[in-house]
Amino acid sequence: MDFSLDTGNTAWLLTSASLVLLMTPALAFFYGGMVRGKSVLNMLMMSFSAMGVVGLVWSLWGYSLAFGPNVAAGWFGNPFTNFGLTISDNASPVTAFGIPALVFVGFQATFAVITVALISGAIADRVKIGTWMAFAAVWVTVVYAPLAHWVWGGGMFGADGWVAKHLSMPIDFAGGTVVHIDAGAAGLALALLVGKRHGWRKDPMRPHNLPFVMLGAGMLWFGWFGFNAGSELAADGTAGRAWINTFVATSVAMLAWLATERFRDGHATSLGAASGAVAGLVAITPAAGTVDTYGAIGVGAAAGILCALAVGLKYRFGFDDSLDVVGVHLVGGLVGTVMIGLLATNGNHGSFYFPGSQDGLLYGGGFTQLATQVVVALAAMVWSFGLTYVIGWVFKRTMGWRIPQEAEIGGIDLHEHGETAYETVTQGSVLTGQKEIRA
Repeated sequence: MDFSLDTGNTAWLLTSASLVLLMTPALAFFYGGMVRGKSVLNMLMMSFSAMGVVGLVWSLWGYSLAFGPNVAAGWFGNPFTNFGLTISDNASPVTAFGIPALVFVGFQATFAVITVALISGAIADRVKIGTWMAFAAVWVTVVYAPLAHWVWGGGMFGADGWVAKHLSMPIDFAGGTVVHIDAGAAGLALALLVGKRHGWRKDPMRPHNLPFVMLGAGMLWFGWFGFNAGSELAADGTAGRAWINTFVATSVAMLAWLATERFRDGHATSLGAASGAVAGLVAITPAAGTVDTYGAIGVGAAAGILCALAVGLKYRFGFDDSLDVVGVHLVGGLVGTVMIGLLATNGNHGSFYFPGSQDGLLYGGGFTQLATQVVVALAAMVWSFGLTYVIGWVFKRTMGWRIPQEAEIGGIDLHEHGETAYETVTQGSVLTGQKEIRA
C-alpha cells in the first residue's frame, strides 16, 4: 500500500504522543509525593532517567525489536531492520492510517518510557541510580520490546499466532498487558529480589507531600486521554469512545476506592482518591475502545474495589512493594484485561490492534474472548516476572542494587545525588540515627 498522508490522524497522534510523554513527569510527582522527604529527588530521578535511557534504546534498536519483521517465529522483531529509525512510510505498520512512520515511532516510545518508570515505585527508597539505569536499558530490550511485538507488532499474539488461530484475537487496546501487567509483574520480581526497606513495618513511611500525589494523579489523568484515545491511531468515533470510557471508568474507580476506604477504615482519603483514579486509568486502558458506557462503569467499579483491597496484600505476604505497583498496576491490568472477555461489545470495529476479536460473554460472544484474555494476561505476567527476576539477579550479583543501610536511613537523595529537596539536611552530610555526620 502506498503511503498517503492523513493530516488529521497525524495531528491527533502527535498530540497524543505529547500527552503520553507528559505522563512520565506526572508519574514522577505522583510517586515523589508518596515517598518520604529524604527520598523525593531520587524518586523523581528514577522516572526522568527512564526517559533518557529508554529514549536512546528505542531510537536505536528498541522500536525495531517491537515492530520489525518477525524473527524466531514471532518472539521478537528484527532489531536491525529499522536500526537507528531508518524506516520508510510505506513500510510502516500504520500506513493505512496515513500516519508517517516516525510519528508512530514517537508515540510508541512514550509507552516504553512510562512502562519502565512505573516499575520504579516497587523499589523506592533503596536502590542505586546507576543500577536502575542499566537495568532500564536491558529490561526495555529483553522484556518490554518482545512483549510489545507479541501483542501489537504482529508476533505470537497476532493474527497468525496460536492464540488467534485456536481462540480469538487478543484485545489490548492501549496496554493492559504490554504496559501494566508487564510493569506490575516486573515490580513484584524486583521487590522480592531487592528486599525490604530498612525499618519496613516498624518505622512510619507515610507520604511526605499529598498535594504532589494529587497533582501527579491529575496530570496522569490528563495525559491518559492521549494514551487511550490516541491508541485508535485515528481521529474518529472509536477514539471518542476511548476518551469517554477513560473518563467514566476513572471517575467510577475513584468513587469505588473511596467507598471501600470509608467502609473499611472510616475515612475517605486524598491518597485514596488519587490511587483510585490511577487504578481506573490502568484497568480501562486495555478495554477503552471495546466496551460501552456500562462496561466502563463495570471496569471502573471492579478496579476501584479490587485494587483498594489488593494494596494490602504486601503486608500479608511480606514483600515491600513501596508504592503499590503490584496492587494498582498488576491487579488493575489483570482486571481490565480479563473483564474484556466479559464486557467487550465492539471488538470488530476494525482497529489496527485486534481485527477478528469477539464480543464478551455478557454480550453473547461466549467464552472464547474470555479464554483468550486470560491466556494472554497469564502469559504476559509469567514472561515479565520470570525474565525480570533473572535480569535483576544478574545486576544484584554484579553492580548490586542496595545502597548502604546508613545511607538509606540518612536519605537516598543525599547519598545518590548529593542534594536534598528540602533544607532539612545539610548538603554533604548523612544522617545516622539522630546524629548528623559530615561527609
